[in-house]
Amino acid sequence: MPDSSKNPRRPAVKRARGRPTGSALTGFESLLRGARQIFATQGYEGTSVREIARLAGVDPALMSHHFGSKEGLWKAVVEQLSEQLAPLIESTRQLQHSRHSPRERIKQALMLFIDHLFEDRYIGMFFSTATTEQGERLNLLIERLMLPYREAFVPLLVDATEAGKIKAHDPDIMHYMMVNAISSAVSYSHVLSKFSALPENPDAFKQSVLEIAFGIFR
Repeated sequence: MPDSSKNPRRPAVKRARGRPTGSALTGFESLLRGARQIFATQGYEGTSVREIARLAGVDPALMSHHFGSKEGLWKAVVEQLSEQLAPLIESTRQLQHSRHSPRERIKQALMLFIDHLFEDRYIGMFFSTATTEQGERLNLLIERLMLPYREAFVPLLVDATEAGKIKAHDPDIMHYMMVNAISSAVSYSHVLSKFSALPENPDAFKQSVLEIAFGIFR
């Protein structure tokens, strides 16, 4: 399976005269983040390039010039996410060689994951909508984002299970349920806030999410 550390070939994205630099790059990245938010909240089929262009304050023809199509834009968003999550994946992978106990490694990995979701709740939303895709887009999401993180986190679960520190379960099911449960709680905290006051206190909310998630691995 692909490993992010091997830098697999990235999907081609149509851009004139290469990647923008300087202030143009800042605007380019902001445009992709805006597109991510709309894809996250409305899904691929419910999103129009014209709407993204309008919210970004650019001509739709310019977006077509850079990305070629809505699918090209979506792929560029996935690539941006891959770059954004690369430090998280690498830090999680390095935990396999840390001096922490097997259970503490899991806790440290959860802290890293939760911190990233709190920095940008649209990450979890994007995953929730994007995983309903089929075919090439789903395959790209799995290859560029899901597999690299899975290959960093699952070995921590395997090591803790083999050391007798957590109850033996299928590590992939544990990982998948953990990722989705945490992502939903953080990304859709506006829904949770209808029932709990914790989302109004980010520090307390983050700590509660960590404690509950870590408590699952007993």
